[in-house]
Amino acid sequence: MMAPIDHLVTSGTFSLDGGTWDVDNNVWIVGDENEVVVIDAAHDADAIAAAVGGRTVKAVVCTHAHDDHVNQAPALADRFSAPILLNPNESVLWDMTWPDRRPDGELADGQVITVGGIELRVLQTPGHSPGSSCLYSAELGTVFSGDTLFQGGPGATGRSYSSFDTIIESIRTTLLTLPGATTVRTGHGDSTSIGDELPHLEEWIAKGS
Repeated sequence: MMAPIDHLVTSGTFSLDGGTWDVDNNVWIVGDENEVVVIDAAHDADAIAAAVGGRTVKAVVCTHAHDDHVNQAPALADRFSAPILLNPNESVLWDMTWPDRRPDGELADGQVITVGGIELRVLQTPGHSPGSSCLYSAELGTVFSGDTLFQGGPGATGRSYSSFDTIIESIRTTLLTLPGATTVRTGHGDSTSIGDELPHLEEWIAKGS
């Protein structure tokens, strides 16, 4: 029996608003020995495909459309004949990277993606970007937070199409209401937990105000 969550770190760049930065991204593969979803296909399609192996890819899920999270989504989708799923409010960012390619399906708040017997519920968490989404599995005690919540605070909101007030509201009302033991598997860096981050909400608000 394979572990329900595979994790790899890929390296590349993130570009927006005329700047480019080196980044390491977390790629999450969730499912069983037969089928998986890939969350945030970043930088290295061959490495992600190797981690998938011979399993069926039910979807390539994008938590948001910053280029470092979607730059290998079409390659993975084509290789595995899988749909790309993205919240439609991300279209302005998606089009910066893939103007001639459309996602195949939408992510909507409350939508449930089932893979390998695991249910992943879509949580709409705008702020880092207009249509940022998280995926929550009560069974696994895990939320895949994209760039909405990190160890130590909210994702960045200093660039185009982001809002500090919005991301704080998303975290406060949607993520911090999850059970405290929930592991937060982030888009970059180390994982954390809801219980570890909850006490610091007011500090984040004070820093951002």
